[in-house]
Amino acid sequence: MTGMPLSEKKLIRQIRRSARGGKSVVTGIGDDSAVLRVPPGHEVLVTTDFTIENVHFRRDWHRPELVGRRCLTRGLSDIAAMGGDPLAAFLSLALASDVSQKWVNRFLKGLLELAKEFKVPLAGGDTAQSAGGIQADIVVVGSVPKGKAVLRSGATVGDQIYVTGELGGSAAALARLAESKPVGARYSRYIRPLARVAVGQWLRRRGVATAMIDVSDGLSTDLEHICEESHVGAEIEAEAIPRAQAGLGKKRVALELAMHGGDDYELLFTSAAAVPSVVAGVRVTRIGRTTKSAGMRLIGADGKRRPLKAGGWKHFKRVIL
Repeated sequence: MTGMPLSEKKLIRQIRRSARGGKSVVTGIGDDSAVLRVPPGHEVLVTTDFTIENVHFRRDWHRPELVGRRCLTRGLSDIAAMGGDPLAAFLSLALASDVSQKWVNRFLKGLLELAKEFKVPLAGGDTAQSAGGIQADIVVVGSVPKGKAVLRSGATVGDQIYVTGELGGSAAALARLAESKPVGARYSRYIRPLARVAVGQWLRRRGVATAMIDVSDGLSTDLEHICEESHVGAEIEAEAIPRAQAGLGKKRVALELAMHGGDDYELLFTSAAAVPSVVAGVRVTRIGRTTKSAGMRLIGADGKRRPLKAGGWKHFKRVIL
């Protein structure tokens, strides 16, 4: 017996009791639509992201709280990449009949704890029965001063390329899970991912970032997005990439994981200005520069340039779980 989830009406009532209001929410859960308040002189940011069982997580690998936390992190990270301020979140949750109410409660606990940390109210959503598995769609609404959103298309030739934090920790943890090995506190960035909202706002307020994206699909793939939208090329220094330290002895993860692994939720941005090594308490590392010649190149420790192909996550190409 799995303990069938509550009825839709009871589940919504439970979520409504657990969700907290906020200054941006005029009317939240309980009506056909939420009513949000946007600051004067601001524009609205809207992002949506799926979290799908056996694509983004597995029930036998991932604790429900972690799934809920990562679900909301995906949306918050997109707002961070625009330099925005998150205002409210919306969750649509489809559940198969074999999903226990205990799993649902723990999923919501992880999501709502993170929402509280960022002061982002859960203002609505939807529930449905799934034909199979769990599907969660998170929508996050944010705001940014008019005309000030940091886009992927603003990089110019000669800009320096920077990334926050460290890369590859999530991919390293996933590799351990695939080998049926435990993932503990040594992989904390994967267990408790954190969107870099404060960093994105700092960069936007000071006009430092010319283009920005969050590293969700992998450094190589997300850098390619900036290059394509900004019509520039890029050269990346392999030795400069901040590789996560994980596992026993805190060894640096393999370069391949730092280059192509996803789910790090760090910020990748370009800038023509000087950027401090620490922004909003987060380490920032220069890893390369944009170029006039198209394409991406990786500069090895030997100084040789080699073509760099996007090797991160691509939907409809493969399934990694």
